[in-house]
Amino acid sequence: MEKLLEIKNLQVSFKTYGGEVQAVRGISFHVKPGEIIAIVGESGCGKSVTAKTIMKLLPPQAMIQNGEILLNGVNLVNKKEKEMQKIRGNEIGMIFQDPMTSLNPTTKVGYQIAEGLMNHKNISKQEALNQAIKMLETVGIPLPEKRINQYPHEFSGGMRQRVMIAIALACQPKLLIADEPTTALDVTIQAQILKLMKQLQEQTDTSIILITHDLGVVAELCDRVVVMYAGQVVETGSVNEIFTNPSHPYTQSLLNSMPRLDMDRREKLKPIIGTPPDLLDPPKGCSFFPRCERAMRVCKDHSPTLDFVQGAQHSACWLHHPIKKKLEKAKN
Repeated sequence: MEKLLEIKNLQVSFKTYGGEVQAVRGISFHVKPGEIIAIVGESGCGKSVTAKTIMKLLPPQAMIQNGEILLNGVNLVNKKEKEMQKIRGNEIGMIFQDPMTSLNPTTKVGYQIAEGLMNHKNISKQEALNQAIKMLETVGIPLPEKRINQYPHEFSGGMRQRVMIAIALACQPKLLIADEPTTALDVTIQAQILKLMKQLQEQTDTSIILITHDLGVVAELCDRVVVMYAGQVVETGSVNEIFTNPSHPYTQSLLNSMPRLDMDRREKLKPIIGTPPDLLDPPKGCSFFPRCERAMRVCKDHSPTLDFVQGAQHSACWLHHPIKKKLEKAKN
């Protein structure tokens, strides 16, 4: 199957007073049409920077040092701001973490949805507002004819997030990036928003990149998983492969730190001891080495490549390196 989006060896840095922070360090992954993939990992691992880089919404101090972002084979890295304005909202939509800071508090909700339609579809304001009413109805907001004339502060948190989804999907983009779309919401509303996203994805066949730290959400909603640590991809695979047979020690640690329904109440969760490395001066070997219970001497000095494990699963760990596998076979 063709690739809708392909990221190749992407490197992003931030200039700071303390030096250059290497936020994203040579990541590669792809998204197929109609697929939902999750990008997971601890805070600060580069998930949101990756999303903003795809949209080219990085602050002035950020630099794309290397790599390609191919949307249907077209490299977005080389696109100028005017060209990106035609792509944002039209070909790629984005839902941000906090709808209250993402929505304009001084503008009526209906116009905020209609604005993108007028810019990209070249239709009249009235026609765009009529479509905005339909979009509010699609995302489950009651009395949409009345609601389009209200301001964001008149909506609850869950309703504001539905408005954000309506804005992101108004122009029927091929790709939707959802950056922690349920973080600020309570559990019941989270479930409703995720169910809505899944329904809309099935209806429109839009591909989704879901950025989250909630592995429960990933298990329920996604097809494939990209696990990030310290600005790098450490494991990729189908949801089934990652949850039933996680191969990278970091992925295993993430899953072990999660509460499960089948756990005994006396059983303790296993935290990941230590902290992520300082990306002002990243380690030359495996970034997870200081926190890894299975670390070897080679891990400290040499960074592993992302190698094939099984099926769609790849892991950046010396335990799964082809040479290591050959040695184990020779022993047996």
